[in-house]
Amino acid sequence: MNHYKVLGLSQNATKEEIKEAFRKLAMEFHPDKHSQSSNSVRDAATLRFKLASHAYETLIDDRKRADYNLRSYNNNNGPTTTGFNSSSSSYGYSSHSGTNSSYGYYRRARNGDAFVSKFEIALRYLTSRSFLLNLAFAGVLLGGTVIIDTSRDALWNMHNPGVSNLVVLHANAL
Repeated sequence: MNHYKVLGLSQNATKEEIKEAFRKLAMEFHPDKHSQSSNSVRDAATLRFKLASHAYETLIDDRKRADYNLRSYNNNNGPTTTGFNSSSSSYGYSSHSGTNSSYGYYRRARNGDAFVSKFEIALRYLTSRSFLLNLAFAGVLLGGTVIIDTSRDALWNMHNPGVSNLVVLHANAL
């Protein structure tokens, strides 16, 4: 399903155009408006309203829209069927035959298909939730180590006033 086609917009539509297109479709297909209609008309209107709502929720949010735009174009073949009520195993990744089974992440550019740079892929990984959680865990471990080491030195100095750690270490080495 192409969210832009559902709302009757082009891919470079502004947020205001998206809002206006959704308002028009919502007024036309809202389930309350078709509550007295036959079951088939009511079901069709409800489905169109759900599709328009899903398209609006995706396109109005900048992050969701960018992700949708990246996923919706697959390897110069045009739009894929990823999105609402469809299942696609590629999720934006596509295989290149004959290139050592490497995978590339593609996006639709204004002047054709373009390969997303390694920097952009690295940036996506560095800002992923799992990486950030692992980084936070490593920070907690490092902070705990620093606190324990500092506390050990403070306790040593409190219980052995006037004696430094180096003197004791030198005496133990002899």
